[in-house]
Amino acid sequence: MTNVAVVGSQWGDEGKGKIVDWLSERAEVVVRFQGGHNAGHTLVIGNETYKLSLLPSGVVRPRKLSILGNGVVIDPWALLDEIAKIAKQGVTVTPENLIVAENAALILPLHRAIDQAREEARGARRIGTTGRGIGPAYEDKVARRAIRVCDLADTTELRHKIGDLLLHHNALLRGLGSPLVDGDQLHAELVAVAPRLLPFAQPVWRRLDEVRRQGKRILFEGAQGAMLDVDHGTYPYVTSSNTVAAQAGAGAGLGPRGIGYVLGITKAYTTRVGSGPFPTELTDAVGDRLGERGREFGTVTGRKRRCGWFDAVMVRQAIKTGGIDGIALTKLDVLDGLAELKVCVGYRRGDEKLDYFPAATAAQASVVPVYETLEGWQESTRGARSWAQLPATAVKYVRRIEELIEAPVALLSTSPERDDTILVKDPFAG
Repeated sequence: MTNVAVVGSQWGDEGKGKIVDWLSERAEVVVRFQGGHNAGHTLVIGNETYKLSLLPSGVVRPRKLSILGNGVVIDPWALLDEIAKIAKQGVTVTPENLIVAENAALILPLHRAIDQAREEARGARRIGTTGRGIGPAYEDKVARRAIRVCDLADTTELRHKIGDLLLHHNALLRGLGSPLVDGDQLHAELVAVAPRLLPFAQPVWRRLDEVRRQGKRILFEGAQGAMLDVDHGTYPYVTSSNTVAAQAGAGAGLGPRGIGYVLGITKAYTTRVGSGPFPTELTDAVGDRLGERGREFGTVTGRKRRCGWFDAVMVRQAIKTGGIDGIALTKLDVLDGLAELKVCVGYRRGDEKLDYFPAATAAQASVVPVYETLEGWQESTRGARSWAQLPATAVKYVRRIEELIEAPVALLSTSPERDDTILVKDPFAG
């Protein structure tokens, strides 16, 4: 048996929550390795719906160890609020089933203020962040001025670190015309939250080494998607971390050999939240239909998602850069009833033909998709649990996608219900 990393292969919102939950039943440990509470997973288990932002999806299952790795940026107040929220749904989270990396960087209230002020200042050129302080927190981490979980244990040193932090941030806030941060108040807030957060803190790398040596199965859970990766995505309209599977090793402290099989969650069409290029976007009735049938609204923000045809060029690129071994194709049922379907198989930019998504911002914004038209199906695929229950044209659509993206379908999801899944290959089998 091998460990499995689950990542998004598009712009996020691919349906990772269900797949991670489905896989978590087979794993003993579930690890978040990047991102913050800007990501959202919706889990439907029986008659209960759980909406998670920061907590790993495995936390709703008994006898599973959930871990927030050092690659995650953590808003202590948001984390504790989320723990309290799911407690009302009968899920108990304690230091016995949740571990937070002691070297993880914190998201502070000032990060949210800066995030929102900068987006407002950008006007029409805004990136489309969630305004939750994720980017500024990662900036502090890279600039070596972040407050980390372990810093909460030393209140004297914490005061010095806050002073160093505000040398930068108050100057920035002053320039943006925003209120300055009171260092004493921030110190008091962190001192107050420390006793509630520190019991969860551990050296995650050491615990993961222990469970690996014990032969326990580890599930690495990514947030967002490959095209939001800070290096490989539609920069600058990206998130502030690496979302590809290679980050699982660095963001958890286990090393690349501990990752194993990489499963790319892939929606049967394409969606995007916020600003940025989207070559296959549909602004017509078909796009509206996809949004309505797919209930395309952000779990965290509630923002309406932009919808479009499946982009095989982009997904193939995500598979190459992300080391994806196979995909879990989700929301096939949303395409039910369409007479024909289009799949992007290349781009044009002027007289130039492209078989990849270019890196330059202007080039990304100006590419025009080249489509291949496939026959749709009128029968329902919702709830199918075997290939035999799928219309022949739906099977052809799936097989054509496999050819174009150069990767096999390991799982096929046909509804939000966890059991409505066709297993082709068990990722934990390697």
